[in-house]
Amino acid sequence: MRVQQILDQRPDLWRGQASRYSLPAGIPTGIQALDAQLVWGGWPAGSLSEILSDRPGEGFALTVPALARLSLDPRWLLLVEPPFQPFAPALAAHGLCLGRLVVVTAGADRAWVAEQGLRSGACGAVLIWGGRWERGSLRRLQLAAETGGALGILFREEVAARSPSPAVLRLRIRPSPLGRELTLLKQRGGRPGALLMLPLDSAGRRLDHCNASCVGPDEPGDPNDRLHQS
Repeated sequence: MRVQQILDQRPDLWRGQASRYSLPAGIPTGIQALDAQLVWGGWPAGSLSEILSDRPGEGFALTVPALARLSLDPRWLLLVEPPFQPFAPALAAHGLCLGRLVVVTAGADRAWVAEQGLRSGACGAVLIWGGRWERGSLRRLQLAAETGGALGILFREEVAARSPSPAVLRLRIRPSPLGRELTLLKQRGGRPGALLMLPLDSAGRRLDHCNASCVGPDEPGDPNDRLHQS
């Protein structure tokens, strides 16, 4: 096996200012300006990423285009401890196949559930909210994502930015008068520090709509609109 082939299978290895052409292709985020800043051209597959925000549920909309794309494959999309009941009709309207989506209430076992989902090979993506995370637990998530080839995304509070993390990508999202402010805090093999403004009259409006409708309080409705839960 060639060295490049080995490197292609290990997106967690830092290779200096690696060209995006030497890294495995990412999963498009649906925001061209963000994809252009990421060395993978999108979310890094088979790796752990973090989205940092102090607003519960913030950032989920960023993942919806990638989840919609992944839902076309036979693997599951696992949501572990989301802070609100995902609103199925809005997710479907964004192209997500609801039959591939599973919502898990795991409580104190969220780390174990997330790790098993990432490692299993049966999940295309595992999204995790909340919890207290030690570096060892985060490292297990990263290794599990590599093993299972899954997209792992962990939603954390902004204070987590003060601590190191084995995640290959860290984004911070904040509201602003013009829409949403995205800061690229870390990307392995690429430059951090990029600041993106998503104005309300373009991508920011899509984010607002998705946050308002894709994530909301659990309400009664058509049973066919409900997601798989366990």
